[in-house]
Amino acid sequence: MEVQKIQIANYDYDLPEERIARYPLEKRDESKLLLYKGGDISTKVFKELPTLLPADTLLVFNNTKVIQARLRFEKQTGGKVEVFCLDPIEPSDYQLSFSATGRCVWRCMVGHLKLWKSGTLTKNCVINGKLITLSAVKLSSAGLVHTIEFSWNDDKVSFAEILDSLGELPIPPYLNRNTEERDKVTYQTVYSKIKGSVAAPTAGLHFTQQVLKDLDAKGIGRAELTLHVGAGTFYPVKTDEIGGHSMHTEVIAVPLDTIKRIRESIGHIIAVGTTSVRTLESLYFMGCRLLKGNEDMFVSQWEPYSEEYNVSAEDALDAIIAYLRKNNMDMLHGSTQIIIVPGYKLHIVKGLVTNFHQPKSTLLLLISAFVGDKWRAIYKFAMDNGYRFLSYGDSSLIVDSGQPLPSF
Repeated sequence: MEVQKIQIANYDYDLPEERIARYPLEKRDESKLLLYKGGDISTKVFKELPTLLPADTLLVFNNTKVIQARLRFEKQTGGKVEVFCLDPIEPSDYQLSFSATGRCVWRCMVGHLKLWKSGTLTKNCVINGKLITLSAVKLSSAGLVHTIEFSWNDDKVSFAEILDSLGELPIPPYLNRNTEERDKVTYQTVYSKIKGSVAAPTAGLHFTQQVLKDLDAKGIGRAELTLHVGAGTFYPVKTDEIGGHSMHTEVIAVPLDTIKRIRESIGHIIAVGTTSVRTLESLYFMGCRLLKGNEDMFVSQWEPYSEEYNVSAEDALDAIIAYLRKNNMDMLHGSTQIIIVPGYKLHIVKGLVTNFHQPKSTLLLLISAFVGDKWRAIYKFAMDNGYRFLSYGDSSLIVDSGQPLPSF
C-alpha cells in the first residue's frame, strides 16, 4: 500500500475528556510508564526507567525551551486580539531575534483577526524600571500565517525580555484552561536550554534531576539536540488520506559531538520524544544528500518514501561529520518536514520514550511506524489501566521497532 493512501480513520480511538491530564503530577517521575517490549506490555513507574535500559543505550534528548509566545493585545474599542509568535523572519535566526533590540519581524498566527483589519496594536509593560510600549503591525498574510513587525521604544531591551514580560506560555489548547504561573515550570523539561519552541517536547517532562543522575550512575549515555517545536504539532489531520496532510517545517540544530556519539552508538539509540525521532531520522537523509553532493540541509515531507538511498546509517552520519569538519562547523543547522508513518524504515532510532497522543494524529502514525497495528493494544492497555493522556499525561517506553534491538 502506498503510504500516502493511508486512511487516517484507521488511527482513531475513543479518548474521553476526563482522561486528558489537565495538570501534571506533583512529582514528575512518579508518572506511570508503559513498557512495550517484544510484544509484551506492562506497567512501571517512570523513575524506574534507568533500570529498564541496558548500559550501552544512548538516550537522545531535545533540549528546546518553550517561549512565552502568546501576546494578548486590547484595542481602544475593547476588542481583544491574540498574536501567537511562530518563528522569526528578521533576523531569521532564533537567538539573534531574541537578542534583537528595538525591532524584529516574526511569522505569527492571529486570534480574533476580524478585529484587526489594519492599524497598530500596542501593549505596555515596565522593564528595568522603564515604561516600554510594544507595537505590532501586520505586514502581510498568507492563509493562517501573518507577518508581524514588532517594535518597542528602548534599544537596550531585547525581544526576549519583551516576551518574558508580556508573553504567555502557550499550553496546549486541549487542556481547556488558561496558562497558570506553575506552567512556566511544569511545561518545561528540566534540561531545556535553547529558546524557540511554542510547545514542549512532552516526553521529556517526566525526567527529573534524580532520574538523570540514576541514568548517569548506570553508565547510560545522554546526548542532546534541538528541534524547535512549532504550532503545527497541534494541527489536526483534516484529510481522509495522509497524503493530503501538509507537515509543518521545524528548525533543527545538532552539535557535531552529538552526531559523533550517535555514529558510535548505532543500534543502541533510544529517542526521548517524537521530536527527537524526527530529528535523528532526518539526519540520515541529510547525510545521504551530502553523499550525492547536495548540501541542502532540508528534508521534505515525502522524501523518505520517494528517494531510494542504498546507504547505511553509519555512512550517512560519516558524511555529515566530514561536511562539518571541512567547513569548520561544530553544529549542523537545518530544517525538516519529515513525516514518519507506517511503512517507514527506521535508520537510526531503535526505540523511544513517548507520551500518549491524540486520535487521528501524525504522532500516532509515528508510533505505528514502530509497532504496526500493535499500537491499538498499547493504547487499550493504557485506557484500561488508568493512564493519563496527552501532554501532562503518563508515558511509555517502546523498545520494539520491528528491527533488531540490543539485548534487554
